[in-house]
Amino acid sequence: MTWDLDPINVGTGLPLEGIRVLDLSRVLAGPLCAMIAGDLGADVVKVEGPDGDPVRSLAPPWLGDQATYYLAVNRHRRNIVADLRDPLDFERVGELVELADAVVENYLPSQVRTLGVDRLRARNPGCVWVSVTAATEGGPLSERPSFDVLAQARSGLMGVTGNADADPTKCGAPVADVVTGLYAAVGLLSGLFARANGRGGRHYEAPLLESAMTALVNQAQGYLSTGVNPERRGNDHPSIAPYGPLRTKDGLLLVAVGTDAQYERLVGLLEDEALSRRAEWSTNAARVVARDELRDALNLILGEHSTDFWLDHLERAGVPCAPILDVEGAFAQEQIASGDFVGTMSSPAGETRAMRSPLRIDGVRPSIRRGPRALGEDTSQMFSE
Repeated sequence: MTWDLDPINVGTGLPLEGIRVLDLSRVLAGPLCAMIAGDLGADVVKVEGPDGDPVRSLAPPWLGDQATYYLAVNRHRRNIVADLRDPLDFERVGELVELADAVVENYLPSQVRTLGVDRLRARNPGCVWVSVTAATEGGPLSERPSFDVLAQARSGLMGVTGNADADPTKCGAPVADVVTGLYAAVGLLSGLFARANGRGGRHYEAPLLESAMTALVNQAQGYLSTGVNPERRGNDHPSIAPYGPLRTKDGLLLVAVGTDAQYERLVGLLEDEALSRRAEWSTNAARVVARDELRDALNLILGEHSTDFWLDHLERAGVPCAPILDVEGAFAQEQIASGDFVGTMSSPAGETRAMRSPLRIDGVRPSIRRGPRALGEDTSQMFSE
């Protein structure tokens, strides 16, 4: 078998042009890792079992007969179907492993043993092998299946999300999967760098639980350094005030005063006599202690005018602020709507809009060369090679 580069990945000038990545992963974190490699020019081949990646059926929403969940993280790759339980298919996939520069997979340890994934890896010890796992291998949770919401629950992320007097809340986006996929991509890229410098293939593990816990950043470090367990504070920041939504005459406005100088500008802009007299609030430490009283005072003042009025005045005064947008509003704002972040891509259900890579290379954002493929669309072509 040969692995000829897909013509769409030739002559791109992208940094990973010529790199062959075999994607054996499913759902989100692993496919996101492989998609990032594809966005950067790698030639990616995705292997799905006969039933396909489970996210193909996780809908609504649908685009035609395609789950948009699948479309989100499966562009820039050819698609083949192979059943690793079938000896012929196992051999075919093994030949692709031999030709790959990197492999991405997210099998459970029990599946690794049952399907012989270690035997596949042994066929190309020089390639970069990236394993997205539920939890660090060898630990008590490593054998258990996991998903984004389970990782959010176990990692502490849900424990610090939501209001103090309400139940813990998951993030509205799959942040645990996304963080894990990014760590997996870091592993893949650093492995390719090491390989290019003669240090051979390496095995990188991106565990979902531990990756999700790194998203706690300051919250985790605060606990590790002081032993004080962080509380749910709704939209309040544990260390900064005012730093959250404030109520205007017609809605909400996000104000993020990160420095004492910014607070001084805020007070100067508002020209409120009572607020100006509160000299003790000139330091962030004091404002954090008095956050509720400060928020009530600011809500009273901002309630005199509209959100648009305050956005204009706060921005001109150099006070960081933003409207609180829904998803439709986020894509409609001028920065996004007038830029090139949103493009179009093909899909089995037809052309659709999609987010391009947020990265820019020498001022140019990589284009979407090809969208997701139908299940097994490239099986015959790849195996005939």
